[in-house]
Amino acid sequence: MGPIRAMLADVGITEQQWRVLRVLDEGGAMEPTRIAEEACLLLPSLTRILQKLEERGLIARHRDPGDKRKQIVEIAPTGAEVIARNLGTSVALNDAVRDRLGAERYETLLDLLNELASKDGVAARAQDV
Repeated sequence: MGPIRAMLADVGITEQQWRVLRVLDEGGAMEPTRIAEEACLLLPSLTRILQKLEERGLIARHRDPGDKRKQIVEIAPTGAEVIARNLGTSVALNDAVRDRLGAERYETLLDLLNELASKDGVAARAQDV
């Protein structure tokens, strides 16, 4: 994670913020509960993360038109730019880990992380950084 942390430090966001932006970039607008599941975060932590991302203009939040009790979160153009500018580096760093471990061991690692996450009661999946 060291190289990823260095990349994110240059961008000025945390690992958790990066995961949230990636989830929104890949999955589109969604409710916070789903974001928490997809990004492997606890909902109280996500609430603080969303506040910081919104303050920086990286996401936008609005009420669900069909159910005013629900909130919908989407990535803002500025957030999408952060992803676009750094995704290549992120993928290259991830590929370096895969190359170092080998494809089979890398897939085993992802399977073990998924198993660990499901045993902790977190409905989450390991995903590429």
